[in-house]
Amino acid sequence: MRHIAFAAALAFALAGCAEDTPAEPPATRYSPDRYQQAITDIGRLDDLASDAQRLPGELLAFAQVDRGEVVGDYIMGGGYVTRLLAIAVGRQGKVYAFQPDEFIAADAQYATDQDQTVRRYTDAQGTELNVFALRGPLADPGWPEPLDTIITVMNFHDLYRDTVPAGTPDAVSRMLFDSLKPGGVLVVVDHQAADDAGVDAAQSLHRMDRNLAMTALTEAGFLLEAESDLYARPEDPRTASVFDEGLRKRSDQFAWRLRRPQ
Repeated sequence: MRHIAFAAALAFALAGCAEDTPAEPPATRYSPDRYQQAITDIGRLDDLASDAQRLPGELLAFAQVDRGEVVGDYIMGGGYVTRLLAIAVGRQGKVYAFQPDEFIAADAQYATDQDQTVRRYTDAQGTELNVFALRGPLADPGWPEPLDTIITVMNFHDLYRDTVPAGTPDAVSRMLFDSLKPGGVLVVVDHQAADDAGVDAAQSLHRMDRNLAMTALTEAGFLLEAESDLYARPEDPRTASVFDEGLRKRSDQFAWRLRRPQ
């Protein structure tokens, strides 16, 4: 009994000390080391070969992802970001992994990738635990609740391709804004086009004219909070397709953290 009482007193004292300790500044709290559990998770073994180039800890730190958050992976692709978020938000958090109908119609592998990723985070009965699959049109993912954070990586340029309806970039930007809680965060990473390359760069080079993207997002109401050079590749002339030999996975990319005002 004495040991129990001592332990309780110690816990109370430590709790009091924690309350008196100044909160860590955001730059300290959101460091890549904070996300080691997510990075080294066994469900990501197939992703490790890409980590040196995709910098998962740095991405999560830039996005300022917290445990318990409700997060959307907008256009999840092969599921790399979804698998990171699944552990980063913890069991009390949720990840909505969205795959557009338009992508699945063009290539059924997108549906397979989504199914395989979400299956890793289900129980023995196949019930989704904290990762939930969503499918729908690009501008209407059907998020079932407001989100703390949305991340979209190397996909924003696809909104400008001629295979999607006119007006899609503006419609998606408004949807992303409306889908976040007040104060919520949108992280956008994409292949960077040459300055003033325009819409054609999205179609022919799979690159995003940053001015076009920023205009769509700020007109929707977003405020740019931070820009990172995590994926800067100054040697990339930004005039060739990102799939060209020697350039694939080495393109110059911008990374933005935008916020919906409170």
